Amino acid sequence: MRAADAAACWHAHQRRKGAAQEPYINHLLEVAKLVAEATGGAEPDPVIAALLHDAIEDQAVQAETIASQFGERVAEIVMEVTDDKSLPKDVRKRKQIENAPKISREAKLVKLADKISNVRTISASPPPDWSLERRLEYIEWARQVVAGLRGTSASLEQQFDDVAERAMRSLGPPGAGTGD
Repeated sequence: MRAADAAACWHAHQRRKGAAQEPYINHLLEVAKLVAEATGGAEPDPVIAALLHDAIEDQAVQAETIASQFGERVAEIVMEVTDDKSLPKDVRKRKQIENAPKISREAKLVKLADKISNVRTISASPPPDWSLERRLEYIEWARQVVAGLRGTSASLEQQFDDVAERAMRSLGPPGAGTGD
């Protein structure tokens, strides 16, 4: 609960980019819930890291702050899923694909849950300035990232596949995402 409180404070003024403009904490809670369900609640570190996974990237919280408040392992997991914002977006996206197979199992759980949440949002409440093409490209890119995370959690992988398939069907032409 301390991590949920910290995440709520650190992201207090942040909103999701989607048309609904929901509070960002909703995303963090969803990611943590997915990780908790996938681990049967038996692994607190990845659940805590899920709550904090965007704190460094979006709010410039220091890894040392996370380590001192929630432990070194949690900070390590958060660092593994944090993009280097000094790099151009296309490089960051490519690095996520390349690094996905190399990160720890706990970080893979967080990354899988994050992609599930993001694809759900892209489908249900996309940013108003995102074209259909950009949404479809995001889903395809997320599939490439998840390909490198496979073998981590059958339940999260199935949820991602289901969410991505529904999103492609709802956004694309007939047969999109079905292999036809």
